[in-house]
Amino acid sequence: MDLLTVNDRAGEYPASYYAASAQPIDKFPALEGTETCDVCVVGAGYTGLSTALHLAERGYDVILLEAQRLGFGASGRNGGQVGSGQRVEQDELEKMVGTEHARALWDMGEESKSTVRDLINNHDIACGYKSGVLHAELQPRNLHHTQAYVEKLQAEYGYNQIEFMDKAALRSAVGSDVYCGGSMDWGAGHLHPLNFALGLARACVAAGVRVFEGTRVTNIMRGDPAQVIGEDGKVTAKFVALGANGYLGNLEPEVAARVMPINNFIVATEPLDKEMARDLIRDDVAIADSKFVVNYFRLSEDNRMLFGGGESYGYRFPKNLAEKARKPMLEIYPQLADARIDYAWGGTLGITMNRMPDFRRLSPNILSASGYSGHGVAMATLAGKLMAEAIGGTAERFDIMADVPTSRFPGGARMRTPLLILAMLWFRLRDRL
Repeated sequence: MDLLTVNDRAGEYPASYYAASAQPIDKFPALEGTETCDVCVVGAGYTGLSTALHLAERGYDVILLEAQRLGFGASGRNGGQVGSGQRVEQDELEKMVGTEHARALWDMGEESKSTVRDLINNHDIACGYKSGVLHAELQPRNLHHTQAYVEKLQAEYGYNQIEFMDKAALRSAVGSDVYCGGSMDWGAGHLHPLNFALGLARACVAAGVRVFEGTRVTNIMRGDPAQVIGEDGKVTAKFVALGANGYLGNLEPEVAARVMPINNFIVATEPLDKEMARDLIRDDVAIADSKFVVNYFRLSEDNRMLFGGGESYGYRFPKNLAEKARKPMLEIYPQLADARIDYAWGGTLGITMNRMPDFRRLSPNILSASGYSGHGVAMATLAGKLMAEAIGGTAERFDIMADVPTSRFPGGARMRTPLLILAMLWFRLRDRL
């Protein structure tokens, strides 16, 4: 199944709130004929855009290839949350890779947030960045872990921008009765994801990156130099950097066996009056809850509720797309039952078995980073910076991420669809227990 076209039209952004409110950029031509460069970057989401930008700023001649439009995939459709640390909590990481490595991964996570903020400031990217992500707990039996984890980050990692919230404090901040407490992370933030991607794209062009859209890569021929083969052209490059994430397909089987595409869905309500919006989210922060199939939500700059969630049991978007995310939204906010849904869209992201990203050197001159598992706004942006460092000859920090083991899914890429169905059924049951 071709995830690039099965749910979307070629060369068009989805009919999302983000696309409707984006600062548009002119379409770039498709690759035709033969081109030569220092580095060919495949995929123009956060990973590819950041890689291309950081390399161009180092003086490399860079070509960026995108099968659809810039920021077309998860980078232009997500919940916009710029999260702290890694997708996996530090106590779990310490067990997985040891305390010293876990500390380095935490530092990488912190740098990922500052990298996003620095790019916004340095390139004057208007993407509505705001501080604050609230993590809301559904199960009282898990609240002690939330409090202990906050205290761990404060005491052992020196992270003092996070605070524990009991039920009363959380209820005061969130207009819902379903949560029993949580934590408030003022060092995290949220933004308009597509405008951030398009801002990176403009910075790439200003730095001299040659951009080609509507260019599907069909094969990568390893060698020195490597050859990146498109449908109507070819790029010969000293290095190749892959950032296609959930849309990689089987272009690189070694990555495809470890990164599973899954779909998620978001709705945007009509603009709400300011008083109601603040009753729903008092401090205009982003929220993510403790379900395994996470509910994540925030207010747009024009006071719409942007709510993401809902299970997906296959790769085709459902016909009742709006209902997929509206249903969990009403479980959290029944007071939105009469709110009009103006936009509903889906998107494909990449996950791994252990929810840590897959950084991989496929050959001496071909690098890949993907599988951010819902934590990609900041981490994918940092991944581009790390790939640029590695191509520039300093691979230590890329290797810190690459040394985290990511297992193959049982059966590899061929079994991803039935595995997805089984996994979603299990996670749905787990969330309801």
